[in-house]
Amino acid sequence: MIEYLGKLSDHLGLPINSASHGLMIDNMIGWVHWLMFILFVGWGIYLIIAITKFSAKSNPKADYYGVQSHYSQYVEYGVIIFEAFLLIGLSIPLYSQIKTTLPSYNDAHKIRVIAQQFAWNIHYPGADGKFGATNIKLVDEESNPIGLDRNSSFGADDIVSINQMHLPVNKQVLIYLSSKDVIHSFGIPEMRIKQDAVPGMTIPFFFTPTMTSAEFINKIKDTERYSPSGNYMGLGQETWNIFSEEKKNEFRGFQIACAQLCGNSHYKMRGFVTVETEEEFNAWLEEEAEYLDDGDDDEDW
Repeated sequence: MIEYLGKLSDHLGLPINSASHGLMIDNMIGWVHWLMFILFVGWGIYLIIAITKFSAKSNPKADYYGVQSHYSQYVEYGVIIFEAFLLIGLSIPLYSQIKTTLPSYNDAHKIRVIAQQFAWNIHYPGADGKFGATNIKLVDEESNPIGLDRNSSFGADDIVSINQMHLPVNKQVLIYLSSKDVIHSFGIPEMRIKQDAVPGMTIPFFFTPTMTSAEFINKIKDTERYSPSGNYMGLGQETWNIFSEEKKNEFRGFQIACAQLCGNSHYKMRGFVTVETEEEFNAWLEEEAEYLDDGDDDEDW
């Protein structure tokens, strides 16, 4: 019943669901819209009845007794019960499942994301699976934006990129989110995730991608996102036309959006997410590790 009525979300124009918990989010959105629809219809009917029944033409003399029935109270109780069901029956269990029950540290693919005006710094722990230390004194916006100490324990093999996140499909991802300056908000609509990045705090959240970027791009082939026209995505048609197919697929695929107004260039704080098979992801990690071995890691930053 819950899932059946929740399927209303299929008709609301939501992005394609590409995460394991997305169906629960969509079902919740569907139920909320059912409540809003019922309230909309109910208040509309009430407005028509009130205008008709209590007009001056229908009541030439003042009525000092008013409405004697308790139907309005019953309706209020019904709304309260419905909202309590949404909160206690759906929202709180869903929040507990996807926000407070963190996966085991060893079972998830771990990434640090450090937001700043106006970019996303992505920090991978490298082959040893552990993050190196960072030091604010080492921060250099061109060569070391997160202040990674390569001489610290576990820091030598860490990989850092800007606005480019790679993830393995069907593997749980645990992200530690922080900010260098102001409040930002990390959001991937297709993954049904959005989390504020608050200065001075490291906030963990997790999700599991269920669709590779190639599969996603194949699903949107009949939409404007695949072949945008005019100023769609803020690119302009001329700019879009000169992009290579690889660059076009970057914009067609999953994107990180900043969902919190963070300054004058907030609109272009965009990151790109590539979800691939585990073999492809491991090959990408190995390729990035080769740059470190060659001493060219600063080029990627």
